[in-house]
Amino acid sequence: MPDGVDAILLFKLLAFGVMVALFVQERVAPLVPQPRDGQRLARNLSLWGGNIVLSLIVIVPLTSFAASNGLGWRPVWWSGAVGLVFDLLLLDLWIYGWHRANHVVPFLWRFHQVHHRDQALDVSTAVRFHPGEVMLSALVRAGVIVLLAMPLSTILLFEAIVLVAAAFQHSNIRLRPAVDGFLARLVITPGIHWVHHHDRRADTDSNYGTVLSVWDRLFSSLNPTKRSVAMTLGVEGAAELPLAGLAVLPFESQR
Repeated sequence: MPDGVDAILLFKLLAFGVMVALFVQERVAPLVPQPRDGQRLARNLSLWGGNIVLSLIVIVPLTSFAASNGLGWRPVWWSGAVGLVFDLLLLDLWIYGWHRANHVVPFLWRFHQVHHRDQALDVSTAVRFHPGEVMLSALVRAGVIVLLAMPLSTILLFEAIVLVAAAFQHSNIRLRPAVDGFLARLVITPGIHWVHHHDRRADTDSNYGTVLSVWDRLFSSLNPTKRSVAMTLGVEGAAELPLAGLAVLPFESQR
């Protein structure tokens, strides 16, 4: 498996290709008709662009440093293919817990609600995050990487998997309910994740999984509510904001 820049280019390019394919598909044959809103798309992609810059300047060096300074306690069996699978499972469990914390801890919700304020859902929502949330996530993840001594190649592979999973579950593609239900036995699907973006807080605070659906089942956070075309999205009682408003939202007085 290539390291460093080669791995980043390989994994990210593959993930980006899947994102583009889903983005095109949801515009050719969307499940939920959506009004043409160039401002919304520009808003989401601007946040993504800012986070790409943040990633290149801060997060990639931070992640590389953490991977190079992992604690050396891992047993021999925790390597190779077995170690890779175990690491990927642990990272997916970590991101489930982190996502859940973002809904439970008020300070973290200040940042995470920027993602949820989107009142439509498509692939662009998958990359719509406040830079503060991205930075906080990277800092906490760095501690996990050091503690578990995870190799950089594993982190890069997981990032690519998460990017594809996020694009898929936020996408507005037409997917037969039977297919969605079958896939949902293993992974997070649009049918599961769109409920998480329902503007009812009781639904928003559920379905926290990112890649595998097993964690929501195991920790009793899987919501029985079914996705519907008429489902309204966003944050309960809150309106969408322009880009500048989203940028300062976490630092404003919260009700």
